[in-house]
Amino acid sequence: MNVLNLIRIAFKALQRNKLRAFLTMLGIIIGVAAVIAMVAIGQGSKKSIQDQLSSMGSNMITIRPNSNVTAGVRLDATSVQTLTIADVKAIEKQAQYISGVSPAVSSRGQAINGSLNWSTTMQGVSPSYLDIRNWPLKDGIVFSSSDVTSAAKVCLLGQTVVNNIFSPGENPIGATIRFSKIPFKVIGVLVTKGENAFGQDQDDIIIAPYTTVQERITATVYFQNIYVSARNENLTDSATNEVSQILRASHRLKPTDIDDFAVRTQAELINTFSSTSQLLTVLLTAIAGISLVVGGIGIMNIMYVSVTERTREIGLRMSIGARGIDILLQFLIEAILISITGGLIGVALGITASKLVSVFLSWPTLVSEYSIVLSFFVCALTGVFFGYYPAQKASRLDPIEALRYE
Repeated sequence: MNVLNLIRIAFKALQRNKLRAFLTMLGIIIGVAAVIAMVAIGQGSKKSIQDQLSSMGSNMITIRPNSNVTAGVRLDATSVQTLTIADVKAIEKQAQYISGVSPAVSSRGQAINGSLNWSTTMQGVSPSYLDIRNWPLKDGIVFSSSDVTSAAKVCLLGQTVVNNIFSPGENPIGATIRFSKIPFKVIGVLVTKGENAFGQDQDDIIIAPYTTVQERITATVYFQNIYVSARNENLTDSATNEVSQILRASHRLKPTDIDDFAVRTQAELINTFSSTSQLLTVLLTAIAGISLVVGGIGIMNIMYVSVTERTREIGLRMSIGARGIDILLQFLIEAILISITGGLIGVALGITASKLVSVFLSWPTLVSEYSIVLSFFVCALTGVFFGYYPAQKASRLDPIEALRYE
């Protein structure tokens, strides 16, 4: 008996018990849909994190003060002051693999414009900071090196600050606002960046020359961060090693001394978040995959019932010449059809669920082709694995005993 005839027989057998076949498929449908939806959420989250971190500057390297162990006590990184303008100048002068460097010092306070005020952060940086961060202006101009030298009271506003201290439709360019009682002239508005990977609003910021912030607001000569941009992504590791060597020399550290600074790249952050996201995706997918196992057990159970119900039919087929392999393939094909059909419905349901999650919950989702292909492979494997034993039992029935079965 050829395979096409066996498929027709399997289809007819399933059509005779449509409701039972659908209920058997239900475990496979739910399992496949859950797997696809979980993978889509995990992949969407991973891509969203990568995009957000890349939007901060894919070549960006961040240098922060590092906590040291002093008398057995580890100091918090925010309380350590090790980065100065001498470090910035040393990097600018000696580094060969970087295209830009900017110190950064920040302070929180109230931004005031007339009767409107908003609690925000002022970040003091150099003009190259916007290039390092890949952050263009929406309107206006960037402050210049001469503004840094003279500690000019000029600033750039993030869109969140604009929305909260200016009336709708009001042009902030040229206006004078106050921050910690210091007047600043607005010369530019930044393009909207949105939230970063940590859930922080990147647009809730005021950017000014670092000298202005140091002299008029924080009254410190130390920096909280130094941002560096490698010439290209391929040179990031070389730039990181180079910057570390320059800073060790600048800080006069001995070979046995630990670094009093920490150098981090965007690639490290991306890998860290991606690994965490991937682990959660695998965990959620494994949990969802339990439904496939349950669905497979359901297929095995129904195939056992089907073999028992059709014992006389099996005996009749064998008595007119059907071989054991024909009976085996007949019931195995039925199990595979149940599994594959359930898989098709599950794929459609999983894709739909992913879209609904994206629309109603605003979660990033990404349905990947490999998850669909994997689902079909698992469905076929489930049908073969859980359908083989009942099919084998049917193929080994004694025709005479089968014909006598009531």
